[in-house]
Amino acid sequence: MHTPLSIPPLHTARLLLRAPALSDFDACLAMWSHPTVTRFISGRASSGEEVWARLLRYLGHWAVFGYGFWIVEDRVTGAFLGEVGFGDFHRELEPSFGGTPEMGWVLAPAAHGRGVATEAVNAALAWSDERFARTGCIIAPENTPSLRVAEKVGFRETLRTTYKGEPTGVFERYAPTSST
Repeated sequence: MHTPLSIPPLHTARLLLRAPALSDFDACLAMWSHPTVTRFISGRASSGEEVWARLLRYLGHWAVFGYGFWIVEDRVTGAFLGEVGFGDFHRELEPSFGGTPEMGWVLAPAAHGRGVATEAVNAALAWSDERFARTGCIIAPENTPSLRVAEKVGFRETLRTTYKGEPTGVFERYAPTSST
């Protein structure tokens, strides 16, 4: 029996962060197939199977952990702009995140260079700051746009490592009310 998940919508001046839906598949596939989007993430377009699994993983995070990813939409037009949120991916990464929610963001090319990432990430972090003392993220050292977003929202690089054979920066951010 299907039980609907309680995924809180988040609103900003320009954006709606809403629950992922299976109907988002086509927009997600288009985004994850674009070379500009995948350049620093996997270096290749995602298959439909991979995007489907990602969409289900987002919903599964909400069901199991009470946090996950949102779909980012333009509040006025309803246009799909990307995905932002938190996961527990059990990455084979040393050192591991150890249960700390890992933040991620990815935007469709039409949303690049407009401040959408920073706005969406800030909205998600405002939500998470009430729940988590610390969050982490990983970013490829060459991914200048994501590095700028991370810096603007308070992530600090703690170390450089490799992930899946590629150089990777590991970042952390403490909630403003956290004493650590």
